[in-house]
Amino acid sequence: MNKLKPLLSEYNLSGLKLKNRIVMAPMTRSRATGEGSIPNDLMAEYYAQRATAGLIISEGSPISPRAVGYINTPGIYTKEQIEGWKKITKAVHEKDGKIFIQLWHVGRMSHPDFHNGELPLSASAINPNSKAYTPRGFKDTVAPKEMTIDEIKSTVKDFGTGAANALKAGFDGVEIHSSNGYLLHQFFSTTSNKRTDEYGGSIENRARILFEVIEEIKKHIPENRIGVRLNPSLHGIFGMTLDENTIPTFDYIVNKLNDYDLSYLHLSEPFTDVTELVHAEPEIAKRYRPIYKGTLMINSAFDQKKGNAFIEEGLADLVAYGKPFISNPDLVKRFEKDAELTPWDESTFYTPDEKGYTDYPFME
Repeated sequence: MNKLKPLLSEYNLSGLKLKNRIVMAPMTRSRATGEGSIPNDLMAEYYAQRATAGLIISEGSPISPRAVGYINTPGIYTKEQIEGWKKITKAVHEKDGKIFIQLWHVGRMSHPDFHNGELPLSASAINPNSKAYTPRGFKDTVAPKEMTIDEIKSTVKDFGTGAANALKAGFDGVEIHSSNGYLLHQFFSTTSNKRTDEYGGSIENRARILFEVIEEIKKHIPENRIGVRLNPSLHGIFGMTLDENTIPTFDYIVNKLNDYDLSYLHLSEPFTDVTELVHAEPEIAKRYRPIYKGTLMINSAFDQKKGNAFIEEGLADLVAYGKPFISNPDLVKRFEKDAELTPWDESTFYTPDEKGYTDYPFME
């Protein structure tokens, strides 16, 4: 390991050789602006610019039309979308980069505007009381439709098809988005899941859908090319509320993930200050590093110093960086040289063109 800068040392990710331990985190950028939510040339340029990361995790990619909840997000459920993604994986691989796709279903964090007036789907009919980013601007979310067993089974299948399509598109692997208040997370939480069937009630039942998704994806791609993302102490945003069942549920999930030969587990430190909350866990890596036996990736507001410290202390194997990668396509080089970082422009995070996307300067 690079003694001075552990982040810059190579890492063997289940046989996939990463040139460093700096991961580009998945970030919605809403640039798939044309008809059919198809990944495009502008997106290929954006990802290729950042291919010096040890691993890129793509923005969330909806696995079906029912999975959509934000405008201009590139899907992974049509032939045209697969062809679009091929340009991106090719551009990244030509720069000697590695890229996983994040498979996404937003569940109740959507709006009828996306579904011809039909309600979004979720574990239970509970409004997250949040905002959905629709073609007509931000709108208040609504109470979703509680999914039938058939709808759950069909969604699990959609995750598998998404993974099969990702393989066709040339991705090195997939990340299951079971985090940040989206569909799978909605099943985990007793504040969003009031079901009384085999997907509700006990911890095992509420976590069931994730393990069904993993089993389904395994039919299409190797187990060691599957990553899972979790955000155990998410509270007060994306419609999620922590309670006394939250951390025990994630303890169970993380323990059970040891039964699989996954590529990695991607955990987020709390997005908000949860130190005063009785049932929260303010230090996610510290809690779950001793529990999880495989590769652990950590993210949320890390700088270079903190990232190096977490790897040196053995709290994580990989560190995912989000916003710094938006405004610093050469983030790895800047860490290497201890160079100043360019600040990001939040007003261009979800706008439709190259401004604030592919026009940030490189050091050279």
